[in-house]
Amino acid sequence: MKMKHKGMLLAIVIIFLASFSGCKNSNQQEELIVDDAMFESEETTEADEHTAINSLDFLGIYKGVLPCADCEGIETSIELGTGNSYSKKTTFLGKENQSVIESSGVFTWNDAGNTITLSSEEVPNQYFVGENVLFHLDIDGNRVTGDLEKNHQLVKQ
Repeated sequence: MKMKHKGMLLAIVIIFLASFSGCKNSNQQEELIVDDAMFESEETTEADEHTAINSLDFLGIYKGVLPCADCEGIETSIELGTGNSYSKKTTFLGKENQSVIESSGVFTWNDAGNTITLSSEEVPNQYFVGENVLFHLDIDGNRVTGDLEKNHQLVKQ
């Protein structure tokens, strides 16, 4: 008979502990509910955005032949370096004097983080930065599309 009481007492203790721990868990779950808006801020949103600045390995040398109104083309090489520095070399193909014209300076990024402006250059001096390519933009800062798009690209070497 003593065994029967011990078993019954043990069952009561287990049920009591199980119900107590069940209450404790539900209280913990309620405490863990957090409003996600508390953790959202402009800084976090900006850091999560993918732009050319933070997503692409844009530093390096880009080369190509850009269109020219009064020559065969403008052989162009742009090196983007650290500290937003650049150096540019151009040669006007089909001209009597085909000397290399060199310039350098700093470039700046637009607010969207996808287009650079070569500060020391005459307009058009903007380039849309893509994966291993710079797209030379027109005088209004727009990307050239269609059949002529390939003529406005400098490819990373």
